[in-house]
Formats: sequence, structure tokens, C-alpha cells
Amino acid sequence: QVQLVESGGGLVQPGGSLRLSCTASGSDFSNYVMGWYRQNPGKQRERVAHTGSGGPADYADPVKGRFFISRENVKNMVTVNLQMNNLKPEDSAVYYCHAVRPTSKGEDMYWGRGTQVTVSA
Repeated sequence: QVQLVESGGGLVQPGGSLRLSCTASGSDFSNYVMGWYRQNPGKQRERVAHTGSGGPADYADPVKGRFFISRENVKNMVTVNLQMNNLKPEDSAVYYCHAVRPTSKGEDMYWGRGTQVTVSA
């Protein structure tokens, strides 16, 4: 059974830091592009950061220089971490872990259930 399980969300003051983690299991995720999206009520889900198995990380402009994504491939699990620094109120959202890879028929894609991040004084 494929699972993407997020952890690390919470409440933090502006200027603070949080670290999100996502553990993917149940399939060989070593060749998936993995990363994070975020979403607020009534708005579209937006890309935050992604990393492939060997290429450079890619960040959305609003988080460049403040967020850093890292990836660990260990046996049958992949863990993707998102270090979020200098958080701003506009970073508040539900953050979703995401995994995708192309296939001959299109793509395989998985989502986690999300973790809430709230940046408020």
C-alpha cells in the first residue's frame, strides 16, 4: 500500500522556522520527483519545492532563499524534508507531500493528506 505521510506542521511566529517531513513507502520512490505543494481554502494548490533523485531542487519564487528541500533514499522508503525559515503569515497553508513519475501511459502520482502550517503572532 502506497503511503505518503507528512509531519512537522504547527503554529509558529513570523520569522520563525519549521521543518516538514514526508515519508513515502509502499513503492519504489527512488525515481520519483518528490516535493511539496500548499493550499489555502478557496485557492488553487500551488507548488512550493520539488527535487528529483539526482537533479537540482526547484523552488517557487515566493520561497526561494527561505525554504530548503532535502531527500533521503533509505532501502524501501524515501523521506523528503522541507526546512522553512523566516516564515511569513502568507506561508500559512496546508502543505501536501507530492510524488510523481512519468510512465508509458501517463504518470503515477501520489499525495499525502496534508499538514497545517500557521504563521501568526
